[in-house]
Amino acid sequence: MLRFTIATVTYNAGTTIARTLHSVAAQSYDAIEHLIVDGCSTDSTMAEIHRYVEQNTDQERPHAITLVREPDQGLYDAMNKAIQQAKGDYIIFLNAGDCFHDDEVLAKVAAQVEARYNPNRRPAVLYGETDLVDDAGAFLRHRRLQAPLRLTSRSFLRGMLVCHQSFYVRADIARAEPYNLAYRFSADYDWCIRIMRRAERRGLALHNTQLILTDYLSEGMTTRNKRRSLFERLRLMAHHYGWFRAILAHLWFIVRAIIKR
Repeated sequence: MLRFTIATVTYNAGTTIARTLHSVAAQSYDAIEHLIVDGCSTDSTMAEIHRYVEQNTDQERPHAITLVREPDQGLYDAMNKAIQQAKGDYIIFLNAGDCFHDDEVLAKVAAQVEARYNPNRRPAVLYGETDLVDDAGAFLRHRRLQAPLRLTSRSFLRGMLVCHQSFYVRADIARAEPYNLAYRFSADYDWCIRIMRRAERRGLALHNTQLILTDYLSEGMTTRNKRRSLFERLRLMAHHYGWFRAILAHLWFIVRAIIKR
């Protein structure tokens, strides 16, 4: 049976984490491990986590929960810790405020993989669409950037077409490509490209589930630091695709933003 590790990285997320924990608990699929990596929160985060653990213990079929609480060097360092400890076949990053789109998401994804792929040649990546929600979890809009029908490592020259939370990676491949901590805001963009390139070298599929997988909390670290994030992404794009393509792509981003006003 396919097993998923859901990694939730937290720091002082007491106002948003309950929604995420409830979303994981509500999944109908049983074979999950919830790995929570907390950077020594000082607010109500741990109280919410302990309440969640107690409620899970009382369930007829509780899922595995692992809690790691220790200082870290930031978001991506904590994500690397989660990758190294993940016991599932695939790792899913669902951070505080983010939720699965519905209670059947993992059951639907697992059914697709088990029906279509040999267990020895499972896809490197399972991906899908994302909806944006506000602080109260209310729907705002479908994500502007849509997942392509066929994803390749070149697809991200048009931006991060698949939201990080809707990009499920085989754990063995994730361990071979940890996040680069030199990047503060766009390490997820770099990580996804490297994951896809490794998959292509190994001839492994990038599987489009054609499902809305995630409800994503729209306000995040990258959103709050948009200007610095954009410059970092430009450098990353140039690193992966060359300066000429990177500059052309960003000129198009500007034109596209003007057209959509």
